[in-house]
Amino acid sequence: MTMDLKRLVYPLLCLLPMTAWAEPFDFQTVVDKAERLAGSDWQAPEQVPRFLQELSYHDYQGIRFKPESSLWREEGAAFNLMLIPPGLFYQHAVDIHIVDGDQAEPLSFDKNQFSYPNSEIEKLLPVDLGYAGFKLTFPFSAPDVQNQFLVFAGASYYRAVGRHNNFGLSGRGVAVNTGLPSGEEFPAFVEFWLEKPKADAKSFTFYGLLDGKSLAGAYQFEVTPGDETVLEVKSVLFPRQRIELAGVAPLTSMFYYGENTLRPDGEWRPEVHDSDGLLVHDGSSDEWLWRPLNNPAALSMDYFATQQLKGFGLLQRDTGFASYMDPEAHYGTRPSAWVEPSGDWGKGHVVLTQLPTPDETNDNIVAFWTPEGKLQDQQSYSYAYRVRFGNAELARNPMAQAVDSFLGDGTRIGGGNAKGAVRVIVDFAGGPLDKLAADAPVAGQVTALEEGELLEHFVEYIPALERWRLSMLVRPAANRPLSIRAFLHEGEQTLSETWTYQLMPDSDVLKVIQ
Repeated sequence: MTMDLKRLVYPLLCLLPMTAWAEPFDFQTVVDKAERLAGSDWQAPEQVPRFLQELSYHDYQGIRFKPESSLWREEGAAFNLMLIPPGLFYQHAVDIHIVDGDQAEPLSFDKNQFSYPNSEIEKLLPVDLGYAGFKLTFPFSAPDVQNQFLVFAGASYYRAVGRHNNFGLSGRGVAVNTGLPSGEEFPAFVEFWLEKPKADAKSFTFYGLLDGKSLAGAYQFEVTPGDETVLEVKSVLFPRQRIELAGVAPLTSMFYYGENTLRPDGEWRPEVHDSDGLLVHDGSSDEWLWRPLNNPAALSMDYFATQQLKGFGLLQRDTGFASYMDPEAHYGTRPSAWVEPSGDWGKGHVVLTQLPTPDETNDNIVAFWTPEGKLQDQQSYSYAYRVRFGNAELARNPMAQAVDSFLGDGTRIGGGNAKGAVRVIVDFAGGPLDKLAADAPVAGQVTALEEGELLEHFVEYIPALERWRLSMLVRPAANRPLSIRAFLHEGEQTLSETWTYQLMPDSDVLKVIQ
């Protein structure tokens, strides 16, 4: 370099930002990057070293992020950022950038931000390992206490809680071919951009780049923590190929057993589940539909048609401690989640996939919306929606709700005298029912599907519970599912949501009865 050129270049370099790697950034940056990815062959993310993948659960849990290393802690921001190390379940790192204004700067890995279970793991950990994801904290309980409320780590999974919840069910960026014989794909977030928050910020904005064998996608999230934690989501999907079953705004949960199932041998707890039902609200009919969850003997998939989806969610309605009697798992405080589309998504289905699980360690429940037409390659699809995490009331359901569902043998005392029949009890409360006198002429509208036989049904008020009970005696057809739809009404007025249920012939309840 000549002396004259040095005189010209060096002053210019001094005017550049201190961080040479900072780049201009906005959501369109992520959208463009996702589109470029979709136009090329999928490349699996680079795996972390094998010893990290093979860590025991105890050793992985022993790699702990130091709270004092949280980003923005020293600046007094309400939102703090904690980082998650790769290893065990998290087998690849993600790129994380910090956005300040309209500039994005890569976040470098620092192994000193973690404490370790032993010196051997600390020594082997690469200095350029990277992070598996992140946790956001916010002062829920006190101004000087940072509470974790949002976690993004593992494929496209994320978990969130409201102020009074413990972590439970998860959300996902997208679901691909869930439950199909071809096998499910798990696209993953591979890159994040996190906007540096102002000290008094009430919401936090970040972005994610999703990549998988069948599609790539761009996401914008704005999260507001509170009694209900709310995520405003914008997504743009770019399929690499035609997708047989695309799941928008998926929710994943666990249902081992509950009041509507038999208790497994040896279990002392009354119920064990993160969610107890699926709620769907279709705007075209204004119907609210409730489906209690089940732990089926084999894979089960149900499709609920929607002409104009207003919302769907997996809820934990039963929040009483006595329903679980578990002081460690705190199932009564697990959050519900409710998805609300922004705009009209068109015709489609809410899909409920239920898998058998032998215990409570598996997330065996998935619910999502899928469009009527399949996603095609060389096209883009935009979906904007809101996801609320909090107590079950977050769905804003104005109808009376099914609060308990019980099933029993239709030939026993209190059940009936019809061989092969099932006594089904559903208790309703809330909504219009709260305004009725105990002797109001409330009736049930019950339909037995799958060629089942409705033998009897009646409604009675239960003073001890302040609920209205719908009792049904239904005999399923031979080798057919027990399938029922029911709701309460008074004359022409619909009083309750529609309760719907299905048990396959190989279910434990039907095996015991028949």
